[in-house]
Amino acid sequence: MAAKAQDFTAIFKDMTDAFPVDTKAMEEQFKNQTAMAEKMSAVAIDAAGKSAELSAKWTQDTLAKVEAMSKSKAEPADYAKAMTDFASASAETAAEHMAAFAEIAKKVQTQTMELVMAAGKDMSEDMTAAAKKAQTELTAAAKKATAAK
Repeated sequence: MAAKAQDFTAIFKDMTDAFPVDTKAMEEQFKNQTAMAEKMSAVAIDAAGKSAELSAKWTQDTLAKVEAMSKSKAEPADYAKAMTDFASASAETAAEHMAAFAEIAKKVQTQTMELVMAAGKDMSEDMTAAAKKAQTELTAAAKKATAAK
């Protein structure tokens, strides 16, 4: 004799109806997350662009110095002087460019912290609003339950 299989569809439907899920809150969180990701991406892309520009400028400056150094000289001592000038100028521009890279990194760090702090503030406000709403609903349910007795 085959036993009749129990239909769990109705049971799960009743269970999910008993615990409603607020999809609006999830949708709002998704929108907030994508907005945050967009802002963070903009910071990263801006920094990458500035770094690329700086690297290209550094390369062009170095190539110009190599070109000047590689020109034919009349005296052998002039080659030594050209090498010394190149090394000195390269060290100086390296320090300048590294400082510029540091400024880019500092700006990224500042912008990132501003975004994180703003997101934290927004989350705190959302949590407070949700807690107040939950408290109001709980109070209303408790009053309704005591009134039904």
